[in-house]
Amino acid sequence: MEEIIKELHSLKLSGMARLWASLGETKRLDKLTLVDGIMLLLQAERDTRTTNRNNRLVKEADFRYSATLEQLQAGSHRGVDSNMLAVLGTGSYIDKGEAILITGAAGVGKSYLATALGNKACHQGYKVCYFNMQKLLGKLKLARVDGTIIKLVAKISRVDLLIIDDFGMKALEGQQQNDFMEIIEDRHGQKATIIVSQLPVANWYDVMKGNTTAADAILDRLVHTSVRFELKGASMRQKSNIKSTETHRND
Repeated sequence: MEEIIKELHSLKLSGMARLWASLGETKRLDKLTLVDGIMLLLQAERDTRTTNRNNRLVKEADFRYSATLEQLQAGSHRGVDSNMLAVLGTGSYIDKGEAILITGAAGVGKSYLATALGNKACHQGYKVCYFNMQKLLGKLKLARVDGTIIKLVAKISRVDLLIIDDFGMKALEGQQQNDFMEIIEDRHGQKATIIVSQLPVANWYDVMKGNTTAADAILDRLVHTSVRFELKGASMRQKSNIKSTETHRND
C-alpha cells in the first residue's frame, strides 16, 4: 500500500495517491473491480489537476478582493440583472471577446462584481489579469523605459479576460493614451475586457480628450457593443462600517 502511494507521488499523481490511500483506509479496495478502480483513480487525478490549475489562475490574476458570483447581491434595485449574470456566468462573453462596462458611485460593488466575474472565469479555465488603471499605466511606463513594452503589451493583449479597475480617476496623457488604445485595439473582438469606473460612460471622453482621434477609437471599440452595468444603491462599505460599529457597541 505505502509503496504504491509513494510511486504515485513520485509520478506526480497526487490525486490518485490521495484516493488510493482513502480507499485503503476505508477498506474499499477489495470491493472495486479493476475497471471501476481505474476510473475512480483517473477522475480523482483529473479533479485534482483542475483544482490546482484553477487555484493557480486565481493567484496569477492578482484580484483585489475575494468574490464569487454566488455571493453577489443581484436585483434591479442595485442595477445588477440576475438573468444577465447567469448568462455571463457561462463565460460565453469571453469566447466572443466582448467588453463589459461597470459604472457607479464609490462603494456600490463595482470592483466586487468585476472580481466575481474574473474569479468565475478562472474556475472555467480562462487566464485573467486584474489591474488598477494607475498601476497598469505605471507598468507600461516602466516597460517603455527598460525596453520591454512590446512584450508587456503582447502579454496583456493575449490574456483571455482583462479587468481594468478605477478607470477615469485621472486623465490619460500623451503616451498613456496611445498605450491604452493599443491594448484595446489588439483585444477588440478577440479577447474579453471589463472596465470599472466611477464615471458614467458619457463622461469617459473627457478622460481622453488630449487625443480626440485615440479617444474616438477607444470608445468606439468599448462602448457600442458592450454589456453595461450601472450599479446603484447605498455604499456597501458604509453598511459594513455601520455593522462593525454596532457590533463593537454591543460588545
